[in-house]
Amino acid sequence: MAEKKEEMMEEVLEDLEKDAAEKQTEEVSEAEETETTEAEASESGEQAEDTEESESEDGQEAPVDGKKGFFKKKKDKKDEQIEELNDKLKRQMAEFDNFRKRTEKEKSQMYDMGAKSIIEKILPVIDNFERGLAAVPEEQREDAFVVGMDKVYRQMLTELDASGVKPIEAVGQEFDPNFHNAVMHIEDENLGENVVAEEFQKGYVYRDSVVRHSMVKVAN
Repeated sequence: MAEKKEEMMEEVLEDLEKDAAEKQTEEVSEAEETETTEAEASESGEQAEDTEESESEDGQEAPVDGKKGFFKKKKDKKDEQIEELNDKLKRQMAEFDNFRKRTEKEKSQMYDMGAKSIIEKILPVIDNFERGLAAVPEEQREDAFVVGMDKVYRQMLTELDASGVKPIEAVGQEFDPNFHNAVMHIEDENLGENVVAEEFQKGYVYRDSVVRHSMVKVAN
């Protein structure tokens, strides 16, 4: 019996030693795993720090590169000369266009002045034709000479009209100082106030410009 008890005690001791050894082995393995995990974590942290530093360095350099875009590229001398020549050409073309318009206007004004001067010299001839034809007796109006003079007179009026010379309406019209020159004033109940009663000399306009005012008698 004593021997069996000793054998049982030895077996229990062996089991206890095995359990202790297994626990010690597990603790050692756990410690190694913990150290490995910490080492990996520290390495990843260092890599992250290195990445952040590199990114920060890149970020600091980026604005420097960006600032370069704000500075304009210096123009080439040839480009500057071309722009300067283009500006001069545009100014000269504008000056020439203004000169052309001014010259055309001056030519038109000179033409109108010359035409009015000639018309003023022709109008007395027209007046003489009208006075001469008005003085012809009724029985002589069919004479060849009178008929010829009347045809010349009418042809002159036609040419003046085609050139832009128009007679001014006077008799029966309201007096207008822009077209009429009042030399007499009468009282007439049959006419309205400030109405032209009689025309002594016919007036003419050339292209809406008065060449000669009508010489008239104004009523009331």
